Amino acid sequence: MKRIISLLIIALLLPFQNLFAQEQIPHLQKVGNRHQLVVNGEPFLMLGGELGNSTATTMESMEAVWPRLKALNLNTVLLPVYWELFEPEEDKFNYQLVQDLISEARKHDFKLVFLWFGAWKNSMSSHAPAWVKLNQERFPRAKSDVGESQEILTPFAEETLEVEINAYKHLLRHIKKFDANHQTVVLMQPENEIGMLPSARDHSRLANQKFNEEVPEDFIQYLKENRNNLNPEFREIWQNNGFKTSGTWAEVFGEGLHTDEIFMAYYFAQYTNKISAAGKDEYGLPTFVNAALNRPDVKPGDYPSAGPLPHILDVWRAASPDIDFYSPDFYNPRFKHWSDLYVRQDNPLFVPEHTFDNSVAAKALYAIGNYEALGFSPFAIEQIPGTSFTPKEEKLAEVYNIVHQIKPLLNKYRGQNKIEGVLLDKEVNEAKFVLGDYEFTAEHTFNLGWEPDAASEEWEPAGALIIQTGENEFYFAGFGVSLKMRNLNEGEGNVGILKTELGSFKDGEWKVFQHLNGDQTHQGRHIRSFVEDVSIQKFTLYNYK
Repeated sequence: MKRIISLLIIALLLPFQNLFAQEQIPHLQKVGNRHQLVVNGEPFLMLGGELGNSTATTMESMEAVWPRLKALNLNTVLLPVYWELFEPEEDKFNYQLVQDLISEARKHDFKLVFLWFGAWKNSMSSHAPAWVKLNQERFPRAKSDVGESQEILTPFAEETLEVEINAYKHLLRHIKKFDANHQTVVLMQPENEIGMLPSARDHSRLANQKFNEEVPEDFIQYLKENRNNLNPEFREIWQNNGFKTSGTWAEVFGEGLHTDEIFMAYYFAQYTNKISAAGKDEYGLPTFVNAALNRPDVKPGDYPSAGPLPHILDVWRAASPDIDFYSPDFYNPRFKHWSDLYVRQDNPLFVPEHTFDNSVAAKALYAIGNYEALGFSPFAIEQIPGTSFTPKEEKLAEVYNIVHQIKPLLNKYRGQNKIEGVLLDKEVNEAKFVLGDYEFTAEHTFNLGWEPDAASEEWEPAGALIIQTGENEFYFAGFGVSLKMRNLNEGEGNVGILKTELGSFKDGEWKVFQHLNGDQTHQGRHIRSFVEDVSIQKFTLYNYK
């Protein structure tokens, strides 16, 4: 009887255990007015780096990479899983490379973001298996506006979708089996920088057939429900054609390249969503899709068109409900401009790729401070294993180190309007922001004229994040930034610096290295850390008349 009762209790509890296990896998959650990634039940900030496209193709090529990444103070590595290596023959899967990468990452205490190089990678289908590439009748290509076949699989071929779903499901099933108890893999990116080139849309027979059909009802319904909340540049396209709610793509959105791009965006998004949803059925890791950013005054087709770009992000949101967020890849200098566009409509910022230049350390601080980003990741993070660190690598390692230290504060005050960030250079050398009762004026320290490179033609980008931990108490983490303050509620009153401490966090406890109430604060005029001084400072303000 006791055995029967025990079995009944187990049977009753099993669904709740499964539900608990599902809730405990890596997932996104809303905290105040921001999102955060949760791993092993704890908030997780991705201080990352993405490997070059071919580095992780063998474990031999990774041997020298792991210790270098560790020395850079990363906690997360973004790296590809290649469809061509994972399924070299149809329905025959090679799990060894994926398994070895997870094991080595676990050994070095890294989390992984897997980038699925499936049907598309940087627009092209370069990483599709040979058995897919060679059977063009079964797996047809996209065609240009003059009928030329492209190195791009068309998203309109059902059989291509079926075989890719099969591969992706096997991948997620194996990750769950091998890693769910460890949660080494925390995030998935199905496809990579989707886009159409050199035409704005696919002109294959399958694509033309879809283009001349009615706009799908689910998309029309999204437009109706979100008419007043659409991103303005997309809403303007629909408005200019009369807010039509039925008809073909050209009838609803008008004739032109803009409609070609909207059409392709919908079907790229729908295809990718089906990949994402199938993977989540096996193991519900969160997913995101990245975009190669377009440039001003460049027409669709001259840039990789129809990816999750800001001006058509509504199309992606409508067609891909099983994708959690969308991310920009940065290979141009307009960091604030694009980041501002991506955080609209409650889309969290994550930077999976940024050119590994001398701006990444400052931009990491700015992204984490100003946008409370999920993470930041320079591209080709491994550089040249075995060589000494360059200045940009040293700076990034220092910045990641101080962010590691202050992560408990970032977690505690996330989503409460108590965290800010600044990014400064020669062109934008001053910025203002408000925390609590105080307005801060942040300036690049080269404005002070005391550093050797202040007279140079180019200024190294500077960055900092500031956290308010009490009514008058703050932490500064960064470099190349000075802060002056005024109290918004005190009229003509003055703000003084009551105390400033340079220090670090050891085992979660603040340890003071120096007290800085002399020359280092310009006799109480400002808080500062020069370009070569990546530091954490705790300071307290007071008001006097």
